[in-house]
Amino acid sequence: MNLKNICLGALALSMVSGVAFAGALDEPDNMAPFFTDSGMKTMKPMADFKTAFMAMPMEKQEAMKKECNDAAMSKPHAEFCANVQALGGAN
Repeated sequence: MNLKNICLGALALSMVSGVAFAGALDEPDNMAPFFTDSGMKTMKPMADFKTAFMAMPMEKQEAMKKECNDAAMSKPHAEFCANVQALGGAN
């Protein structure tokens, strides 16, 4: 019985941890409003970027700001994070 509980706990922890690795900046649904093309190569102008950012729920905004403040997470999204920083993302 105790071994079963330990195994179930380990499984639950691994599933929760796996979700944590995929951040807000890695979710295509979160990032799509900031780009003009479906391939997400061309960023929208700052005015449109700000409109899209402010339209997002506060939780997503905070998650993006947090990830942009992390050097390892922000490196692949440098242009996006520069815009977030310009909107006051440096907390």
